[in-house]
Amino acid sequence: MFRKLIATDNDTATTILRLVLGVIFFAHGAQKMLGWFGGYGFTGTMGFFTGMLHIPAVFAFLAIAAEFFGGLGLIFGLLTRVASFGVFCNMIVAVAMVHGQFGFWMNWTGAQKGEGYEYHLLLLAASAVLMIRGAGAASVDRLLSSSASNRITAQARPQAA
Repeated sequence: MFRKLIATDNDTATTILRLVLGVIFFAHGAQKMLGWFGGYGFTGTMGFFTGMLHIPAVFAFLAIAAEFFGGLGLIFGLLTRVASFGVFCNMIVAVAMVHGQFGFWMNWTGAQKGEGYEYHLLLLAASAVLMIRGAGAASVDRLLSSSASNRITAQARPQAA
């Protein structure tokens, strides 16, 4: 089962998609986890999620972890399908709980009270592609799946006497 989880091809386009999605989510996760890039850090974000949005603490923690550690996992291509699934779930909840009420469009002109969900759909599509295809080239998953398949091939070969 682990081999299926890390199996991937050597596709460059998948790698580019993974890296871009990873950088986006790492940056947002670092805002929430570490307070970088103008974020409120872990305590501030947990307070906002649990107090203002009424998200149970365990789910608030999982959302922060999915963005931060999922972003790192995507950047390195480590357990890409798991990281993508976390990102996917995070975006579904963001649309359902926050952005869905503001409609499809982002708030480009400032006329809406919040941001719509068009951007989130792009992130959902990107994470779905990575859940299906895997990490692509230049990834820890590729390295692990290549060495695992080489070990299996070597074990299947008959030994010379």
